[in-house]
Amino acid sequence: MPNLSQLKELATSLEGTLLYDELHKTLYATDASAYRILPLAAALPKNEADIIKLIHFAKENQIFLTPRTAGTSLAGQTVGSGIIVDISKYFTKIVSFDAANKTVTVQPGVIRDELNLYLKPHGLFFGPNTSTSNRCMIGGMVGNNSSGTTSIRYGVTRDKIVEIKAILSDGSQVVFGELTSAEFIKKTKGDSLESNIYNSLYAELSNEATQKEIVKEFPKPEIHRRNTGYAVDILLHSDLFGGSQPTINVGKLLCGSEGTLAFTTEVTLKVDLLPPTNNVMVVTHFTSVQESLEAVLVAMKHHLYTCEMIDDTILNCTKTNKEQSKNRFFIQGEPKAIMMFEVASHTSMEDAEMQADALIKDLEENHFGYASPKLYGADIEKVNELRKAGLGLLGSIVGDEKAADSIEDTAVELSDLPNYIADFSAMMKRHGQEAIYYAHAGAGELHLRPVLNLKTKEGVYQFRNIATEVAQLVKKYRGSLSGEHGDGIVRGEFLPFMIGEKNYELLKRVKLAFDPNSVLNMGKIVNALKMDENLRFETGRDEPNIKTIQDFSDSMGILRAAEKCNGSGDCRKLPSAGGTMCPSYRATRNEKDTTRARANALREYLTHSEKDNKFDHKELYEVFELCISCKACASECPSNVDVGALKAEFLYQYQKANGFSLRNKIFANNAKLNKLGSFFPALTNFMVNQPLVKKGMGVASKREVPLLAPKTFKKWIGSNKLKKEASSFKNGKVFLFCDEFTNYYDVSVGIDAFELLSKLGYEVVVVDHEESGRAYISKGFLEEAKAIATKNVNIFKGIVSAETPLIGIEPSAILTFRDEYIRLADEPDSAKKLAKNCLTIEEFFKKEIAAGKIHSEQFSDEVREIKIHGHCHQKSLSSIEATFAMLNVPKYSTVSIYNSGCCGMAGSFGYEKEHYEISMQMGEDTLFPKIRNTALSTAIAAAGTSCRHQIFDGTNRKAQHPVSILKNFLK
Repeated sequence: MPNLSQLKELATSLEGTLLYDELHKTLYATDASAYRILPLAAALPKNEADIIKLIHFAKENQIFLTPRTAGTSLAGQTVGSGIIVDISKYFTKIVSFDAANKTVTVQPGVIRDELNLYLKPHGLFFGPNTSTSNRCMIGGMVGNNSSGTTSIRYGVTRDKIVEIKAILSDGSQVVFGELTSAEFIKKTKGDSLESNIYNSLYAELSNEATQKEIVKEFPKPEIHRRNTGYAVDILLHSDLFGGSQPTINVGKLLCGSEGTLAFTTEVTLKVDLLPPTNNVMVVTHFTSVQESLEAVLVAMKHHLYTCEMIDDTILNCTKTNKEQSKNRFFIQGEPKAIMMFEVASHTSMEDAEMQADALIKDLEENHFGYASPKLYGADIEKVNELRKAGLGLLGSIVGDEKAADSIEDTAVELSDLPNYIADFSAMMKRHGQEAIYYAHAGAGELHLRPVLNLKTKEGVYQFRNIATEVAQLVKKYRGSLSGEHGDGIVRGEFLPFMIGEKNYELLKRVKLAFDPNSVLNMGKIVNALKMDENLRFETGRDEPNIKTIQDFSDSMGILRAAEKCNGSGDCRKLPSAGGTMCPSYRATRNEKDTTRARANALREYLTHSEKDNKFDHKELYEVFELCISCKACASECPSNVDVGALKAEFLYQYQKANGFSLRNKIFANNAKLNKLGSFFPALTNFMVNQPLVKKGMGVASKREVPLLAPKTFKKWIGSNKLKKEASSFKNGKVFLFCDEFTNYYDVSVGIDAFELLSKLGYEVVVVDHEESGRAYISKGFLEEAKAIATKNVNIFKGIVSAETPLIGIEPSAILTFRDEYIRLADEPDSAKKLAKNCLTIEEFFKKEIAAGKIHSEQFSDEVREIKIHGHCHQKSLSSIEATFAMLNVPKYSTVSIYNSGCCGMAGSFGYEKEHYEISMQMGEDTLFPKIRNTALSTAIAAAGTSCRHQIFDGTNRKAQHPVSILKNFLK
């Protein structure tokens, strides 16, 4: 085992990065599986030379390398005790594209959906489509032989392999491509490791007894989804070994080998013509899982493009997920299962409709399903997103019993599926289990999960026992224990049983031929680790008693709130995938800056720390530092991991032990300081932007600190009181929350809101209240925030109602009532009740527009194009569509929404000198380029005060609050 000085020497020799601190070892100890193994280090190689150095280092020090891309593996393939080699940051190039031959060569860190964005203008796409397609990478798809929803039409990754460029375990570089038999034989001659590999494969597979054993024991050839050990059965198709194919490609053997045979550096893939654009999805609702599976046999006769299933457990999880609850619009009643049958036509929509109608008729004639709504266009994509979120949604189950990934990847011949599932369900019933069923019914594969508590010995016993019985059941049907997720740790030890001891020994010899020095991803597939050891959770340990100032009872405590993260990696998606999560990762491309990393780190330290204050670790400060509390994870993470809430609690607890910095005190007490400064606004404005003052506060020199208005909004309201009382208000009364940002900085916006509401017939009432507490929450001053939340709830709980709502101008301020106050206020029930009637001003307008109280006749006929940038908290906790509805009221306004992610300012974050550059990078990721490409005549709407400042700093364009834009339309 190498020592620290050797690791330092290795780090110096690499062009990339070697991370061997405790934090990074913790972050790379888990993936999306049930396993946890602390590695020696994690490496981020920049080039092939770095990988070769790592291989030589591993060989010399008798350790092994574990290749890793997005780390979304479900079988433990990307955890290990050696060096984790993360190629996701630097190996991201599309190397070449051959349109004529429909092939593309990529590095293994290219994301599947990013590749298809590149291919789309050429009318092509890469077919295999996993649920993680917006962050999974080609290297991982090759390692796992991934397939996904489209495999029934477009095949699996192995079908697409043309050529694999790889580095072998001795550091030599090779290319595995298509060869004739003569070319293969020629490769066996020589003394290189490559020659030895070809020679070994030839000697092994030429043996007639070996061939018969493979044919006898491997899964049925009709099962296309097959990741059972190494794909030696595929090589037998070559005429070299008596098969019918004139060529042979060892690259197909590497596909599904989980990085245990060679280190892939480039992959050449076959790509397909884009699928038809005339699509209809029939979503049939069933009263039982068994009925739905029997229906598949009928439906598959209709040449489906996709055939996916979701059971009621996952459907119920969508009800409480902020993002996916919008995507269950099509559900009728309470189905036990739904099937998503997609038909498509290259010729016309009418043809697709005819196919859908014929399918529905066939299902009805066979008495399958009680409802079969048809979906089109964007609605199909919404349903697909709901299906893709399935795994992550299971992480949102509250408590220690979770959907365990021990048996989730079995595949059988389609005709065997109903009987197999009937046997499986009976087996689960014997174990007192109701399994979860979802995924690829049309391919004979369902993702099946028991609900187990892996913190208990009984849960771990069932983990193994159920897996063992399922292996026996799959063997009965001669199926594949892994259809697409791989053997890894969780299924590796069952291989001798599944394919027989002779075939298993063959696989061990294949591994030895490729990797004689045990350098590559040991403990996976062959000589696998025990499936019930090295688990993420320890059995029988005492649950730490962690006291928090926020109420995490909805997750059964802060530790379980962190444990909800199952590692699915949705937070690693890039801007092209849409959404906002996670701005810091998008800017740095570092695992440390993901939502997943923050949840994992907090779980690790809360679980294993021996300190009285388990939050008191500099490693936690490091992992949370670039979290900007955008709250995107609260809605976009399918497991509902709210890292903003976790960070606020961490900062409070950490600073209790280590002190609150002067700068944090200044930013947290911003409203109080502004109250003092508002008595002398000109002097205050002069002082705050002096270079020495900014330097002393730690503010970036390139930033202009916001200036105080000459008069506060509250003073303006006071001076306009008589005028307000004399007016006539036909539409009723609203309470306006005078937030601290509008009150001191954006007074003109407050006036616009007040006058707009008044002129539209609303009595606007502002009562004495506290600031929102947003700055205190952001900086971890939770005692102060709690006091403010409690006071504001007490002030408003008796006067705010559905008829007299509380509306707010600044999203981050008013939405504290709907979010943080529920965790902070002394009376959480009162806070929850109040939250229902606390609206952003845009939400209020949308509601009143729907009620007919606000309409286009009240506004001018001015022609105006408007682009909307949504505040992160709006997008997460509210809806940017409300702004769209509000600004669409004028007849001739043309409104659209930027797919813009986060602006990057995040309150004080972007002003802090050490965060300035990354703040601007967040803006450059999506928002700034879009604004620069927007015509100067177009109005830019941004509700957030921070957003407006960041837009100006990044593009020199002035954005306006939506109320100011709408007020300008008033007649």
